[in-house]
Amino acid sequence: MKNISITGQNQNKLILIGLLGAILIGVGIGYMLFHSSPQNTTPTLEASHIHPAGSGATESIWTCSMHPQIRQPEPGDCPICGMDLIPANENTSSNPAVLEMTPSAAKLAQIETTVIGASSVTGKKLSLSGKIQVDERLAASQVVHIPGRIEKLYVTFTGEAIQRGQKLATLYSPELVTAQRELLEALKLKATNPNLVEAAKKKLEFWKISPGQISEIEKSGKIQETFVIVADASGIVTKRRVAVGDYMKQGDVMFEIMNLNRVWVLFDAYEEDLAYIKIGDKIHFTTPAIPNQEFETKITFIDPVINPATRVASLRGEVSNGKMLLKPEMFVRGMLHSRVEASTELRVPASAVLWTGKRSVIYVKVPEMAIPSYRYQEVTLGEREGDSYIVEKGLTDGDEVVTQGSFTIDAAAQLNNQQSMMNRQVTIKGTSSPEVPDYLDATPSAFKVQLQSLVEAYLPLKDALVGTDAVTAAQTVNTFLQKLSEVDMSLLKGDVHVYWMEQHQALSAHGSSISSASEVVDQREQFRFLTIALIQSIQALGISSDTLYIQHCPMANENKGADWISTESAILNPYFGDEMLTCGKVTDTLFGIPKQK
Repeated sequence: MKNISITGQNQNKLILIGLLGAILIGVGIGYMLFHSSPQNTTPTLEASHIHPAGSGATESIWTCSMHPQIRQPEPGDCPICGMDLIPANENTSSNPAVLEMTPSAAKLAQIETTVIGASSVTGKKLSLSGKIQVDERLAASQVVHIPGRIEKLYVTFTGEAIQRGQKLATLYSPELVTAQRELLEALKLKATNPNLVEAAKKKLEFWKISPGQISEIEKSGKIQETFVIVADASGIVTKRRVAVGDYMKQGDVMFEIMNLNRVWVLFDAYEEDLAYIKIGDKIHFTTPAIPNQEFETKITFIDPVINPATRVASLRGEVSNGKMLLKPEMFVRGMLHSRVEASTELRVPASAVLWTGKRSVIYVKVPEMAIPSYRYQEVTLGEREGDSYIVEKGLTDGDEVVTQGSFTIDAAAQLNNQQSMMNRQVTIKGTSSPEVPDYLDATPSAFKVQLQSLVEAYLPLKDALVGTDAVTAAQTVNTFLQKLSEVDMSLLKGDVHVYWMEQHQALSAHGSSISSASEVVDQREQFRFLTIALIQSIQALGISSDTLYIQHCPMANENKGADWISTESAILNPYFGDEMLTCGKVTDTLFGIPKQK
């Protein structure tokens, strides 16, 4: 259960009034010192800049369009990139989703844009992988039609090519000897009983004795003791089942034969691609075994059943293989050009997309602006087709999107505390922050325990920033990131899981930025964003135990204010350290689930 209360105001009222007076005096002195030294471009207490009372002067702050953290009281060159500084109020938009840049800054960043529009789609390219397989319809078994003993084999190993009518073996058959004798005896009675001769011939024909062989027996009047077995079909011997001396019964298999003059090409197609595949679609394919040669086939069969293990269906094509170049089990890669009904779809170049996925980011150039302005835009994308994505939501026909320089714009927006990939929490000035959802009842207790351990890893980071210790802050945040990686997000389901994934991404990104930053001022800026994500996670999902205080410094973040989490109500400011150690107040109190006795 979440309870929020405001405490500490009545008890500390007199103390805060005294502290505020001391702060104002210190800030005034600090301003005079920093203002008198133009070389100091990043004063520590810049957020406390106050004009002398009654002066009525309006000081201009000059900044760099590419490095907005640079702020000077007079014009000059940026100490980082050397560009001319511009007045800060010329680069400040009321909408934090829009980043404004000077023409020279845009040119330096090599920003390129493209106007997108709906296009008629008549085809789709799919990359497929597969194998060469034998055509099952051309498989044959060479059987023995006459029972007997194999006296000699003319085909002795697998892989040997044979032709229809070729001699395969010599066989001795007592039954065949008897049948020949019956034929000769019947011939003696042909004048009186011609049907007996026909019956004897039919018996030999049943054993696949050719009419020529029967005629020879009739003419010679001699019984042949052995007969030659010939191939019934052409192909490659894939299996030998006979040896010299074996006694074969009628119908026993001697050889398995496969004709490779025509083969199958079997491709794997994922189930989400099946909607784009039809019988008759052409596939151009290659194989590493035959470089620099392309083959073509048409889909003749689509497997009606999805393989439950691989989630693919098999596509089958047929290819002539007279030169025997394609061999069974060869790997192939193909490109399918499907025939998709024409439709109107909005597409965006892949180079414009940051965060490929369902929810991605694109920067759109704001039209009719005096200086180049780029709007942060979250979009929903469909499938990637070649060098572009189908746009499902977020863009309209005619939008001018940034296709080169998006990362530069995003980095500048982050440094300027504007909406960016790592800073999605910023809202338009004058509007309220997005409401934190209530998932307390839907969050398992086991997950709240994990979130509590994450808070415990956060506290040493906060203490390191209170001590203005950049080295320790970088070390402690690594422990925080390790704890974050150990959180079992599979405990959450549905919308709760999606919400935690968003917070997890922010915590990981800003934690990593703290780890890589060498200056404490940069660590404190990222700490502010990390704290926002952690507070929202606690308020939405809950913690297992302990009382937490959300404390607020109104002078941090250029007098816009910033929060942090503490287990004690006493104020120790992580944004200013010793310079303004007790500046702040308790704004919220969060209670976790009571510990079990």
